[in-house]
Amino acid sequence: MSINVQKRGLAGLIENGGLALAFALFIIFLLAPAFFVFKGSVENISISLVASGGGLTLDNYAGLIRDGYFRYVFNSLYICIAATSLACLISLFAAYGLSRFRFPGRGFVFGAIMGGQFFPWIILVNPLFIFFARAGLINSHLGLILCYTAFITPFTIYLLVGYLTTIPKSLDEAALVDGASRIQVIFLVILPVMWPGLVAAATFGFLQSWSEYLLALALITENELKTIPLGLSQYFGDVQINWGAVMAGSVVATVPTLLLFLPLQKKLVAGLTAGAVK
Repeated sequence: MSINVQKRGLAGLIENGGLALAFALFIIFLLAPAFFVFKGSVENISISLVASGGGLTLDNYAGLIRDGYFRYVFNSLYICIAATSLACLISLFAAYGLSRFRFPGRGFVFGAIMGGQFFPWIILVNPLFIFFARAGLINSHLGLILCYTAFITPFTIYLLVGYLTTIPKSLDEAALVDGASRIQVIFLVILPVMWPGLVAAATFGFLQSWSEYLLALALITENELKTIPLGLSQYFGDVQINWGAVMAGSVVATVPTLLLFLPLQKKLVAGLTAGAVK
């Protein structure tokens, strides 16, 4: 009897140890790229891509300041925040209507909204460029905000509809009986309850627009108006690549997303899991 207990204890220990080892390897796999990018950002380019030793330097970050790279960070921040805020506002009303009301053609409307997710953005670059050129929105942050809003909104609606179906309609009915309007129900009753879902939707929209390159390349040509992806691309030359500046710029580009969304991590996870249940 004691031998069997010891065997089971040993087997459990081995199993737990194997899981711990697998988890540690997975964490290393995830964090290794970030470590090497940060390490390369504080090294000279001559030692960033080879195994030889060397000292640390902040010249790469100083070069970013000289090149005006932080202007691109500011441009990306306010463009992405504006596009995400506008997309979330539109999606909130659309998701509320789709989740709370049954009307003829509801399935078609929802399918048409989601249909925009079934093809790549690249096929729209040429017609969008022609349209925005005729509208005078080339080299305009407004044009980029409108584009990002249009591409963020469909999936955001889908995510919020999934979350709103988990909120009972009795909350709406009770507020309406008390004399609240639909607008008051949305902002005073539903919105405080669905903050986790809205945070998840905003995170998706912000990150999608933060790293977008193709539309920004087509619509923005003036250096002062460029976003982070365009700013980073200038360090990739035809003959050589300034890897130190690329790595330092990548670190700087990562910091705002961490500062914005790490404090909201719990709400993000809650919103994604709740929105997945129907």
